[in-house]
Formats: sequence, C-alpha cells, structure tokens
Amino acid sequence: MESMAYRSPSPFSVLALLHRYYTRQLLPSLRPCRSHRPPLVRRRHRGDSLVPFLWVLIEFAFPGADAFRLRFHGALSEVLWYYYFLSGVWIPHWMVRLDFLFFELFAIFGSEPCSCFKHASAFLLVEVTEPLALPVDIYLQFSSSALEQRFEGLFTNAFIHLNSDSVALLHVYYMSGDAWKEGGIDATGALMVITLKIISSAINYNDGLLKEEDLREAQKKNRLLKLPSLLEYFGYCLCCGSHFAGPVYEMKDYLEWTERKGIWQPTEKGLTPSPYWATFRALVQAALCMGLYLYLVPHFPLSRFTEPVYQEYGFWKRLSYQYMSGFTARWKYYFIWSISEASIIISGLGFSGWTDSNPPKPDGTVPKMLILGVELLSAVQIPLVWNIQVSTWLRHYVYERLIQKGKKPGFFQLLATQTVSAVWHGLYPGYIIFFVQSATMIAGSRVLYRWQQASQTSLVKRLFDLLNFAYTLLVLNYSSVGFMVLSLHETLTAYGSVYYIGTILPIVLILLGKIIKPARPARSKARKDQ
Repeated sequence: MESMAYRSPSPFSVLALLHRYYTRQLLPSLRPCRSHRPPLVRRRHRGDSLVPFLWVLIEFAFPGADAFRLRFHGALSEVLWYYYFLSGVWIPHWMVRLDFLFFELFAIFGSEPCSCFKHASAFLLVEVTEPLALPVDIYLQFSSSALEQRFEGLFTNAFIHLNSDSVALLHVYYMSGDAWKEGGIDATGALMVITLKIISSAINYNDGLLKEEDLREAQKKNRLLKLPSLLEYFGYCLCCGSHFAGPVYEMKDYLEWTERKGIWQPTEKGLTPSPYWATFRALVQAALCMGLYLYLVPHFPLSRFTEPVYQEYGFWKRLSYQYMSGFTARWKYYFIWSISEASIIISGLGFSGWTDSNPPKPDGTVPKMLILGVELLSAVQIPLVWNIQVSTWLRHYVYERLIQKGKKPGFFQLLATQTVSAVWHGLYPGYIIFFVQSATMIAGSRVLYRWQQASQTSLVKRLFDLLNFAYTLLVLNYSSVGFMVLSLHETLTAYGSVYYIGTILPIVLILLGKIIKPARPARSKARKDQ
C-alpha cells in the first residue's frame, strides 16, 4: 500500500502554533491589569481562535509552486494575520521589539517566496489601517481606468495624487522622523514602499493603453497590457520580503516571477540558480554593517551638533565630525538594505538572468546599494549605487517623464525629482533641505565632470577625478546632517558651524559652469564626423 505524500510544515506553521500556545497558555499569567493595555487593542472574541488553524491549513492545502498558490498564500496570510491581531491579542513591548528586529530574518528562513508578515508587521499596522484600505481604494480607481479608456490619463493622475497625498498626510500625522532618529519605527516606512508600488502599477497600466512608438524603452519593458486581478495586485503590494524596506520592483517582474516566465522560465541554460550562497553573503554583509554601526554610533552622536563642546571645535574638526556622522549613519541603511536584499535573493525574485559566457553564469541579483561605490564615487554617480531600486523608480517615473520630446534634461528635472524624493521621505525641513542640496551637489559634480572630459592630458583628468571625489566627500556628508537631525534649527546650526561651505561650493561651481564652458572632447567630434 502506497503511503500518502506528506509535506512537512514550514517554520512559519510551527511559529503560528507556538504563538497560539504563547497567547493562550503562557500570556494570561503574565498579562497586566486592563488599565495598562495598549489603547488601540480591541476586545478579544471567539473567532480569533480559528485563525492559527486556518493559517496552518493554508500551508498544507497549497503544496504546489504554481502562480495561484504563490499569490494566494502571500495575500491571504496577510489578511489572516491582520485579523488575528486586530481581534485583541495583547503583545508585550519587548516581544514586538524582538519580532521587528528579526522580522526580515523570519522572512529569509521561510519555505515560501510569499510568506506572512508575522507578529511585528501586524501589530504595528494595527495603528494604521491604510496599508489595507489604501490599496483597495486605489484598485477601484485602477479598475475604473479600464472602463474609461477614452479618459486614459484622468484616473491614473487622480489616484496618483490621492496616494501621494495620503502618504504626505500620514507623514504629518505621525511625524515618524522623530521616532526614527531615536531608533524607533512604525508603519510609515511600509506605506512609503507601497506608495511606489501602487504608483508604478498605475502608470505602467496607463502606458499599456498608449501606442508603443510613443514610449521609451523602460516604458515598453514595464508596461501592463491587461488589468491585473485583485489577487495579483494584493500579492504584489503585500509581498513580504520587500514590504518594510524595499527593494521596489516592477509588477511585470513580479507577475513573471510567480508564473515562471521571462528570465525565471527554465531554458537550455538551466533552472534558476540556487540563491543560498548569495543570501549567506548578504547576511554576512548585514552583520558586518550592523557591527560597525553599533561601534561607531556612540562616538558620533547627533546630539553633539547643538552642544557647547561642538562649538568649541575648530573648523576642520567640525567638518570632520560632520563627515564621520554621515559615514556612521550610512551603515545603518547598509544593514537594513542587506537584510531586505537577502530576503529578495532567497525568494528567487532577485535573479536577473544569465550571462552570455560559456558555460552561462548567473547575471547576479538586483542590488539595493554598492557600498564601495557610495563611499568612493563622485556625486553624479551616487544615484546609480545608492538605494538603486528607488533611484531607478525616480528616474523612470519622475525624471524621464518631465523631459519634453526633443529637449535635453536640465536642472529643473533634477530639482523636481529630488523634491519628490524629499516629500516621499517626509515633510521635515531637514529632508527638504537635504534633497535640494543633493540636486545642487549633483549639478556641481556634472560641471567638474564636463571639465574633466574636456581635458587633453591624463594627469589633468586624474586631478579632476580626485577633485570631484573630494567635492563629493565634503558636500555629501555636510548635506546629510540635515537628513539625520531633521529639525530646521539643528540643520542650520550644523551648516552654519562650517560657514555653509557645502551650500556655497555647489552654487559657485554651477555659476562657473555657465561662464567657463569647456570645448567638446575631440573623440566626440571624430565620432560625429563618422
């Protein structure tokens, strides 16, 4: 007699059962009095006892790796966990902090590409109903654009404004930057990621209604020719691995991944390569980044910018302290992005195709940042290596769409793109000042780059290369102080302590670039003659 096929439960199934035991058996003996409960927790009712059972049932009921299972498991498990924690389960603060710290690690060690949010995300999203309500509202408008194709851009533009305004209002209501500065966190970061996903989905669907000859290459690649189903839409918006810190990816890539099409389709070159070694490297990188951050941050606290001891420093020591503060803060982001990158790699979504070598090799994964590139490249190249997926999103959906046909991009497109990025991050003065500063920083770096390209000797080119590097080092870390301290008073105090050198220098370079216009390189002229 043949034995029945049995699939062992994933770690998430065991986690759900353990958590049910914790909340039903262990927690009542530890629960404080009713007056100390969190104010937003609702009264428990009998229905929530079925939720862990239903969640485990999903694990066993869909053993296949087909597209429906991936999307269904990813979307429905989210809803069940929302329901579970909205029903009134009390969670101690220490457990929330630990769960949130290891949230991405849980996602990494899961057996499925689309796994559930688990404790931390569900508990934090109790405070904000928009992560579930906002996609539904947007999807209704998303669907209406299919019914009214004669008003192609009307509904797209309307809901883009609605989505952007909703995130801006949440930034005002929660003012999350103060909590982030002190090491806290809330659901606003997840909403920022969802915002980019929703807007790109709408624009790509609208591009699918336009003529192909009117589109750029990126638009042709990412456009959606049919309206995604509600399941596809929710699966894309709530896919766990990238929900809290990115990376942002295109809906078309997500759909091809779930359906095993495109670069994920098995070919003569082989199946998608094993992601475990790349995941391990990302985790090691994350551990190193966090270790370095924890070592540096006590030595360079942000509070020192307003302390009398900082004012006693000389000019060069103040400037070096600003550099070390920016250098220290970046390792926190390197850690977060390395963890989220690992979760995308192990899911298989990070695979970017095969090379043309013989034998063929994997083309790598989609990175969020290149640490050495950020620390060593010039300002004009930083958007190519810092938070790569968001920078790509800004280029495709803001920068390129502001360029008129037949014209070259200028400072206006750059400034508008950086302003959009500032509003997306939050409405603190420090964010606005930093991103406006970054626009002038990049424009100044372009002037140095043009002068470098016009140079005839290799020695002069190397000198300009070194000058551009030093310029980037100075202005980037000077500007990043505003991104870290956020308040207008602290930002201006820090900038004024070094005589606004990082603000004045880019403006001077931009003005000099208008006056001293370098000749075109001889190589470009030769190509033009050919």
